[in-house]
Amino acid sequence: MPALATYRPDIYAHIAPLADLLLHQPHPDSTLAPADRELIATYVSSLNQCAYCTAAHGAVAAAHLCVSPREVEGLLGQSNSNDEEGEVKNEGGVNLTPKMRALLKIAAAVTVSGKNVSTELVESASDMDVHDTVLIAAAFCMFNRYVDGLGTEMPGSLGVFEKMGGEIAGRGYVGVMRGVGK
Repeated sequence: MPALATYRPDIYAHIAPLADLLLHQPHPDSTLAPADRELIATYVSSLNQCAYCTAAHGAVAAAHLCVSPREVEGLLGQSNSNDEEGEVKNEGGVNLTPKMRALLKIAAAVTVSGKNVSTELVESASDMDVHDTVLIAAAFCMFNRYVDGLGTEMPGSLGVFEKMGGEIAGRGYVGVMRGVGK
């Protein structure tokens, strides 16, 4: 996104605060932590085959969870587990709760069509969790298409994402991106 910020700072001036609001800032009525929101963004980006956003937001989720991006990949790979009763753990011991698996199913439905969000999918989630999940998933469908449609290239090293992920987890999108593109 920094390259996009340089090209169209007028647009980016609105995108960074939106990303910060959706993914980083505390939500008083939401039970979703920033790590949960980043996992949703990463999962949607993966389903949309947006390598850039998958790596970038996977790194932020990893920083929030204090795990490696590879562990985040493994965690999201467990999202379709048939074990609805308990938590699913990956090799690093990070777990995906039944609630988070349910929210990822809602997010997956949004990537196909908002009309695919059924009462069966939302019955185990709070209204605010459903709202936030649908909004994050819909926003990332747009962000993914924006990034891929402009042919955004991956950096030479994925370490760039890990460094930026730690900074964003700590200071948020607006805090890290302040001054980019100016």
